Amino acid sequence: MAARPSFVVQASELDAGGKDFQRTIPQAWLAAVLEETDAKPLGDGEIDLRLSKSGPDVVVHGTAKADVELPCSRCLEPARVTLEPKISVLMVPAAKVREPEREHEMGAGEADVLPYDGDSVVLDDLVRDDLLLEIPMIPLCSEGCTGISSVPESAGRKGIDPRLAPLLAFKKENKE
Repeated sequence: MAARPSFVVQASELDAGGKDFQRTIPQAWLAAVLEETDAKPLGDGEIDLRLSKSGPDVVVHGTAKADVELPCSRCLEPARVTLEPKISVLMVPAAKVREPEREHEMGAGEADVLPYDGDSVVLDDLVRDDLLLEIPMIPLCSEGCTGISSVPESAGRKGIDPRLAPLLAFKKENKE
């Protein structure tokens, strides 16, 4: 990720009435975020958030959206997936957040609380984490996907799973 944050709101610009924050998520930013996953961005994404102030705390609600392509879990063909996480978090000045003890178990009330520096609300990590958590564990190109067939391609169906090709080569070598 770039050292300079891309999505920043000044806390001084916020009040109890709230402020809409709508931005384009550049494809390059998404590519950097998704670099260590199988997901590839299919263009720019978008953020649509509402930020409001409650005392020194900032309440953030809204969504992020990005279209990505992943290999289908059954057939390995490209599967288009829309990531659209709901974002809901309370950001509190870092001075108010107590350092967790080593054996501290996070309570339910602490899960959606994040620190900010008191002046600038940086949304980059929040958006990144929510998009990453939205990536499906088992992406499918379609619900009816039959997967990779064991019938050779010459029979009009997809060939062997490319991940298993080295095993097939090993089997052929040992038969000879």
